Amino acid sequence: MNRWLYIGIGAVLFVLGGVGGIVLSRFTLPCQIVSPIGTFGKQVRPLDEYTIEALSKRQFTPQPITFADPIATESGFVVKPFFYSLGTKRISGLAHIPMTAESKKMPVIVQIRGFVDPTIYEQGVGTKRSAEVFAKNGFLSLAPDFFGYGQSDGQSNDVFEDRFQTYTAVLQLLADVSTIGFADPERIFLWGHSNGGQIALTTLAITGKPIPTVLWAPVTKPFPYSILYYTDEFDDGGKELRRRLAIFEAQYKADLYSFTNYIERIMAPIQLHQGSADDAVPLVWSQNFVKSLEDKGKQAELFVYPGADHNLSDGAASWNTAVIRAIDFYRSFIR
Repeated sequence: MNRWLYIGIGAVLFVLGGVGGIVLSRFTLPCQIVSPIGTFGKQVRPLDEYTIEALSKRQFTPQPITFADPIATESGFVVKPFFYSLGTKRISGLAHIPMTAESKKMPVIVQIRGFVDPTIYEQGVGTKRSAEVFAKNGFLSLAPDFFGYGQSDGQSNDVFEDRFQTYTAVLQLLADVSTIGFADPERIFLWGHSNGGQIALTTLAITGKPIPTVLWAPVTKPFPYSILYYTDEFDDGGKELRRRLAIFEAQYKADLYSFTNYIERIMAPIQLHQGSADDAVPLVWSQNFVKSLEDKGKQAELFVYPGADHNLSDGAASWNTAVIRAIDFYRSFIR
């Protein structure tokens, strides 16, 4: 009799335990979904996928680049908008295409502009003038607009994800070059100006590839100081950005997102140009950066233009000299 009593009590407890577990799970699961737990108990957060280490392991499968009808035809080149995809979203850009036989595959320069206020942005701002010269000299120029600009899809509501997605936009574009029939995927170069220089350097740290790169007055300070330096230009003096940064740094380790902590991964030869009168990027930043590359045995060269500003526009001399030096630099890697 006692044996059956114990069995009955055990069965009741088993059923109650199962029901209780189901009820409890219905109350606790939503909290777990907010902060998912990985296979080994490691918390996974939305921006973890954008660390330099994480992006270095991410595969960017080539997707077709499509070109729209020409919007301009000049002596020696044609200008066309282009489009490509990053995941489910579309990015637009502007291409300057040399008028050479399509059977002759062209070397490619991916040009990355600096920051531009979206409300005044026009395709080609920051890259158009140099792209025209590159195209006249036989280089296909591809300048992405990035999310929220041109005819691209909208940018992320997270200010930091929006920043990090400039890296993935460039990485995807580099992969997609192989789908252009008249482009030579073995001869790809980078060009970056101002914050575009920071994007280019981060791309180099992520890929570890020896992509010859030309930089004009690049932002080379560590993240997040590299953005805090410019907060006085915001209408609110940078208060909102600093508030968001405090939240970001409470959850993430900023060092994992800064290329300056991965200098050893940069294998590319770099040619850097900067004006001595640059009031946007201090000249000493570039001087110290080039020294840090040289100290690690990297190939880097700095050209300083006396009296030239952030855009090397002290007249035509500095700008023209910088473009010619860039072309010669790129050609030195064409066999």
